[in-house]
Amino acid sequence: MAVDIGGLIAIIVFYIVILAIGIWAARKTGFRAKNLKIDDSMLANRSLGYVVGVFTITATWVGGGYINGSAEAVAHSGLVWCQAPLGFGISLLIGGVFFADKMRNSGFTTMLDPFHWKFGNLMSCLLYLPAVTGDIFWTGAILGALGATLKVILDINLETAIIISAAISVMYTLIGGLYSVAYTDVIQLIFIFIGLWLCVPFSMTHEATMDITKDSDDRWVGKLTSMEFGLYMDYALLLIFGGIPWQVYWQRALAAKTVRVAQVLSVVGAFGCVFMAVPAVLMGAVAASTSKVLFMYIRTDLFCQRLVRFDGKPAITSDDSTLTLPLVMKHLCPTAVSFIGLGAVSAAVMSSTDSSILSSSSMFSRNVFCVIYALFKGKKPSETVQVWVMRAAQIVIGTLACILAIEVKSVYNLFVMCGDLVYVLLFPQLVCVFYIRQSNGYGSLLGFILGAFFRFIGGDSELHIDAVIKFPWYASGAQRFPYRTLAMLISMFSIISVSFLTHYIFHSGILPLKYDSYGCFQHLRKKTDAPSTEAENKKSDPAIKSLDNYPPGKLSDETYQTQF
Repeated sequence: MAVDIGGLIAIIVFYIVILAIGIWAARKTGFRAKNLKIDDSMLANRSLGYVVGVFTITATWVGGGYINGSAEAVAHSGLVWCQAPLGFGISLLIGGVFFADKMRNSGFTTMLDPFHWKFGNLMSCLLYLPAVTGDIFWTGAILGALGATLKVILDINLETAIIISAAISVMYTLIGGLYSVAYTDVIQLIFIFIGLWLCVPFSMTHEATMDITKDSDDRWVGKLTSMEFGLYMDYALLLIFGGIPWQVYWQRALAAKTVRVAQVLSVVGAFGCVFMAVPAVLMGAVAASTSKVLFMYIRTDLFCQRLVRFDGKPAITSDDSTLTLPLVMKHLCPTAVSFIGLGAVSAAVMSSTDSSILSSSSMFSRNVFCVIYALFKGKKPSETVQVWVMRAAQIVIGTLACILAIEVKSVYNLFVMCGDLVYVLLFPQLVCVFYIRQSNGYGSLLGFILGAFFRFIGGDSELHIDAVIKFPWYASGAQRFPYRTLAMLISMFSIISVSFLTHYIFHSGILPLKYDSYGCFQHLRKKTDAPSTEAENKKSDPAIKSLDNYPPGKLSDETYQTQF
């Protein structure tokens, strides 16, 4: 099968348009500017308004994995198991209502800033691990899906498609930061909307397609048994609450002009996420309900030239389930329409790739590099240095994602595990840092350790990790008990209980302040050591020293108690 020249030209034109818009938007930052500013590169100078903001915050979740995964879930498990659209929509609502004002009013730059400010250097670096791992594996997974999509529809080389797509995303993100990411999101979301909805009527009216309303088996609806209810709720809560502590969302909320804008964008983006999933869900239903021989194609991911048929039983073999959406586009739509649909998938993947790369590199520069630099230099680096470190990190993260997309076949399952860790480890920390006044670094550290421990002893059937503890309803090598939620609650309880305990014993004098090795309570010396000055207190308190002038608009303990 030869490369489809027409489709190849179409995808090249699309990439050129995206790159041109990204470079055009980068003029506001200035790649060679001497006095680079963090707010410009990471947060678009906190200038996002309603129009661009709605597009870019919706694109936070409407990416390649989102639309491909929604179609796959409906085709293979049924609509009832397609939880991501509603789950992520609710997560945006909760983030906008309960967290956006606190995060935005505080002048923070990244999602990890409040952890750094409240819990100290160690926890800031530890909490970066689940965040960056999730971003890298997610980016690798969607780049791999894009490469497979281009291979199916255009028959072009898998590695070439992955490398070029990643390189273009990194290029305009490197030059323009959030400005480029936000403005390209506008075009990418338009492509997704037009491309997917254009494919819907053709796929639903194809001669080989059964009317989904007349599918007597309701295969596209799916079933939920009583034994699966615990697992179902576990995933639902993971998507809802685990969808909040992601830098890709907070980068946009923090870049909004005002708190009000951040809240409105979150609410509108919630409905946008659900709406943008509708065409993918419909095409997944078409794939599940078709009773005739629909897909006959040559396997390309394993290069073994094996024919695989879709005959209305399980829609596609499990090995190729992630290709549900591109296969519907290729076999049920006219060639020209399938090319436009391919543009939609490419746009979705690039909108996810650039966001993940920018978010991880921002947190590394701001919350990891600054800590290491301060340990050796005794002061934080200049904003120009931080921006260049962020740009270097973008290249490294983009390269790692490419390698994963090319070499690792089970990368999506690894991302699922990282999504678990974001839910188990980051969400309880986020709640405590804003809503539990007495929370401190001791509670945060123990909560992190226990949360990770109880998550891993539950095992993971997808990753072939055996369970150490078999919770109720365990069957066929898989946990059906909501053990992820249990691990999250254990983590949150540990943070709260240990924080209250240490707060009590140090404030009451049961333990002298000399045993406060992490420096959480050294500010109490101001009350007990009258001769000491404020400057001496800062010098003796590593937590206060590390947060001097950090972040912009740094909050004092008194402000924290008043505001939170």
